Amino acid sequence: MCSLLLLLFCTVSILRAQETLPGITVTNISGKIIVSWKNAYKTPPTTLNIQRSYDSLKNYTTIGSVLTPQNAENGYADLAAPYNKMYYRVFIAFEGGSYLTTAPVRPTKDTSAAGSTARYEWQLDPNNDPRLQVPPEGSTVNFPSKWVFTARDNNVVIHLPEASSKKYTAIFLDEAGKNIFELTNLKEEYLIIEKVNFIRSGWYSFELYDNGRLVEKNKFFIPKDGKVTNEPVKKSGNR
Repeated sequence: MCSLLLLLFCTVSILRAQETLPGITVTNISGKIIVSWKNAYKTPPTTLNIQRSYDSLKNYTTIGSVLTPQNAENGYADLAAPYNKMYYRVFIAFEGGSYLTTAPVRPTKDTSAAGSTARYEWQLDPNNDPRLQVPPEGSTVNFPSKWVFTARDNNVVIHLPEASSKKYTAIFLDEAGKNIFELTNLKEEYLIIEKVNFIRSGWYSFELYDNGRLVEKNKFFIPKDGKVTNEPVKKSGNR
């Protein structure tokens, strides 16, 4: 029995293991596409851009980049994939202009994983990320929210299950409780609000209503931006 359990544990570990650059792991978790990898380059990359295409060879579009490309473990959550069997690859650039692209990979389905796509280790650091800390003293909210949360790129994600059959309204307020803006009649299951709409880093609160009924009143935190190097590529050469 112990041998069987050990074999099962090893199998699950292998299935969840991340590839090391220039290899990538692409997983479909409940319809959300997660592109992840480990980084073992001795010379840290300066730019990591995530790209996708319907075709494995051409027509790739850059859908995002990571703020800290030198991290040993990293990734990107594609919350707006138009098709769950698209091809994904990562463009890797190094200081001096050399670059490469990873081999294209299609998502594999993972039915064992659970939880929000914004809760991966490469997205949130429990040691210093305010998004995992308790809200300001005196707050009675249940944090973090499963409806509205800050993604890895510091944009705000609104996740609304069964949005097409509901009548959602979201109201956003600053730290002083002043209404910044509101979104009405939301019909998309996933909606991304760019961080520039919140002017500065810090705590913000929101109220989410379904047809006038309060669903949740909560807070989220927008960190300060890190620096991203996106120098023009001048020459090629793999490392």
